[in-house]
Amino acid sequence: MKRKLLSIAAALFFVAGAKAQTSYGLKAGVNFAKLIAKGGNITTISNNATNFYVTGYADVPLANSFSIQPGVSFQGKGGKDFDDTKLNLMYIEVPVNFVYSIPTGNSGNVFLGAGPYAGFGIHAKAKLGNVSEGMSFSDANIKTFDAGLNLLGGYKLTNGFLINAGYGLGLTNMAKKPVDGESVKNRVFSVGVGYQF
Repeated sequence: MKRKLLSIAAALFFVAGAKAQTSYGLKAGVNFAKLIAKGGNITTISNNATNFYVTGYADVPLANSFSIQPGVSFQGKGGKDFDDTKLNLMYIEVPVNFVYSIPTGNSGNVFLGAGPYAGFGIHAKAKLGNVSEGMSFSDANIKTFDAGLNLLGGYKLTNGFLINAGYGLGLTNMAKKPVDGESVKNRVFSVGVGYQF
């Protein structure tokens, strides 16, 4: 699965590179991640766990003020339980966002976007206080595959510097062995900065 995701990302970057107006960017920032678990009529939402993300992407113009942004992202997700047990879930993701830019004069553009993502879990770690333990996704009873929808917005200056915020809506049930309709899904709010070359 990891090789498939990287192959898809490489193909998207190759196609993007064929366009003369294609530009490239890097973004990094902080994730405020939580897990939503449902079972029967009960829904449990974890506390936010602070993590990070790093994303490289291509910006391929499709029409005036409209572009597609395929990328590769390293995403830290998870959640914090009420006893302060923190579960870190690290993913390699392939997002494909469709972005609309709104000019704001000579200073830059407001941008809004949305699109799907697919991710593959590469590392899991549980932490309580100063004690942490690495584990597999299977040990955490969570599937390694995740997919969902990204929402994003921000402001890009004419010099390429940008600030952005986003929301990742996990749609895949990550419970490895669900019982009685049990489901576990990722939810991530993020803020960060970046630069588009």
